[in-house]
Amino acid sequence: MAKDIILLGPPGAGKGTQAHRLEAEHAMVQLSTGDMLRAAVKSGSDLGKQVQAVMDAGELVSDQLVSDLIDDRLDQLGPDTGAIFDGYPRTEAQAHALDDLLDRRNRKLDHVIELEVDEEALVDRITGRYTCARCGAGYHDRYKQPETAGVCDECGSEEFKRRPDDNEETVRKRMADYRAKTAPILPLYDARGIVTRIDGMGSMDAVQAQIEEVLKA
Repeated sequence: MAKDIILLGPPGAGKGTQAHRLEAEHAMVQLSTGDMLRAAVKSGSDLGKQVQAVMDAGELVSDQLVSDLIDDRLDQLGPDTGAIFDGYPRTEAQAHALDDLLDRRNRKLDHVIELEVDEEALVDRITGRYTCARCGAGYHDRYKQPETAGVCDECGSEEFKRRPDDNEETVRKRMADYRAKTAPILPLYDARGIVTRIDGMGSMDAVQAQIEEVLKA
């Protein structure tokens, strides 16, 4: 039976990594609103044009528009394919909209999984990361440097890059934004008894093992 879950956690907590692992191990598909917004714009669809117009005006995409994107994407999932909601819902209105979207398809949320992280450790994790400019292999100033200094282990390139927003000020702002946005929705799901908080600071394998235990319930 397909399971629908919400994966919560601040940027850098490892949601994307865990979502990809779930996709590989289970009949599940990650529904990332950020990816979906970009894909909608690129597609040139009517919905994509609406999104583009809002973004061009420098405004935030409305709850309704985001929910419409989710609605459209859910139509593409078969009944035996579970959804991993990443970045949605972010507001109470979106949470109620998701309930309606799932109800119409005889689906329901099975779990809300929050990856809990230590802010100081997360700042260290994010600000120290960088990638090979050629192949995208990931490294870290403290935890994973190339075997030969300045040379990528995977492809031998000597060019590396860092994301411009991987700095302490931006990371701390993301953390504050995350807390502000999740605060309204967590009580809704806590009241249903479907929230599980797990340690997101362990290894990728350790975090995955915790998620797998939740999914067995």
